[in-house]
Amino acid sequence: MAKFQLKINGKQLSVDVDPSTPLLWVLRDHLHLVGTKYGCGAGACGACAVHLNGNALRSCQLPVSAVGTQAITTIEGIAISETEMHPVQKAWLELDVAQCGYCQTGQIMSAVALLKRNPNPSETDIEAAMTGNICRCGTYIRIKAAIQHVAKSSKK
Repeated sequence: MAKFQLKINGKQLSVDVDPSTPLLWVLRDHLHLVGTKYGCGAGACGACAVHLNGNALRSCQLPVSAVGTQAITTIEGIAISETEMHPVQKAWLELDVAQCGYCQTGQIMSAVALLKRNPNPSETDIEAAMTGNICRCGTYIRIKAAIQHVAKSSKK
């Protein structure tokens, strides 16, 4: 076991875990941030996506020892405030994106990272950024529409 100081959603949190523990399990089991989902455990589905210094990555494949001092953002930390959702979350609701919803936190985290680095993505940009985020319900058309909706709204 080792003690790690992690910056998660703007807060310094301490955990005492095995250094090889995947970040996903540190978040869910030790810090009780359960919005990040376990999907495949192989980094192939995207359900476990979080941001590390603003970049979306698969937390099931990242040992906590590799995080260092980098800032981690989970789905619980993307809202504008306690009373205002992130524009991507709002678009997800407006366009009724989710069906079962299981993959949606990972989808949203990938979409937020995309729009942060490219506020006006083309369809090709969206498809490239969202590749590897698997939706069992097949809501890909609505996911793309929600991302386009946010991009269009930010131009106003």
